[in-house]
Amino acid sequence: MRSINVFPQTVLVGSLLLLSQLSLAQAQQDPTVYQQQSESQGQQAEMDHSSMQPMASPSMTSAPDSVKPVQASQSTDHSHHQQIQGKEEPSENIHSGHDHRTEHGAQIYAITTLDNKWLLNEEGKGTLKSEFETRIGTDENKLFIKAHLDKHESHAAEYEVKTLYSRMISDFWDAQIGTRYRVEKVELDQHRKDTEEKWDAVIGLHGLAPYFFETDAYLYAGADQYSGFSLETERDLLLSQKLILKPYLDLDLVFNDDSKYAKKTGLSNMVAGLETRYEISKKIMPYIDLAYEYSKGNDATPWQTASDSEKGWLYGAGIRFKF
Repeated sequence: MRSINVFPQTVLVGSLLLLSQLSLAQAQQDPTVYQQQSESQGQQAEMDHSSMQPMASPSMTSAPDSVKPVQASQSTDHSHHQQIQGKEEPSENIHSGHDHRTEHGAQIYAITTLDNKWLLNEEGKGTLKSEFETRIGTDENKLFIKAHLDKHESHAAEYEVKTLYSRMISDFWDAQIGTRYRVEKVELDQHRKDTEEKWDAVIGLHGLAPYFFETDAYLYAGADQYSGFSLETERDLLLSQKLILKPYLDLDLVFNDDSKYAKKTGLSNMVAGLETRYEISKKIMPYIDLAYEYSKGNDATPWQTASDSEKGWLYGAGIRFKF
């Protein structure tokens, strides 16, 4: 009679084990469903186990142990899935170290600026100043060609040309290296004139200084132990979308010069001014200019006598083309 009573309980235990195996198989596909089913089955198993405690078989105690390897494998699979995701989706790491300089690095563009202005000094003598600049290349690598011409009234023109390779070193600065060719016309007296041609090596920086001052700073080295420095800086102040003020500063320093027609060492020349321009369009920009100029003069050499410094106000107008 006791064996007959055990048989229904054994059938019930086998049924519960079969249902648990089916639920575990389904839980591998849906962890949420497995969690809900495991909780309900656990409560039912506790009730059945308490009712059949006297006749508990070894197979009943092994059922909870069979769940543990599945849970461990699930946690292992989950961590492995995270590792796979970490390998397949490194977008956050790539984005954090993204180099914006390469976004448009393959695009080649060219910009050319032509600037002409006529200035008068306090004595009424005029000077024509012309500047030409073109740049061509990508955001990272560019070629700059800059030409500057000064033609004082009743004097021969003086000009210089710089050819520079420009390499982007940060978001706001380019390092530049190249050469400068300059020609100076010297009037020795009323009957004699001379022309001096010079080549200089150039290295410098081009970019935006703090407070958005566009800046060109160059060091020069050439023949006759010549060494010097030049700085050009300016900033646009918008009064409206078309009317713009531009304070600017240009200066030249001579560290050493043993040439025939040498400039005095130190601050050789400085121009500080305020330009007010009206942009008819982004290509045509007329302006008026007011500036203060200082020139230290020439040094005494066997080929020339020393000259005194000159300073005074300049005023005039000009027009700038950009295309």
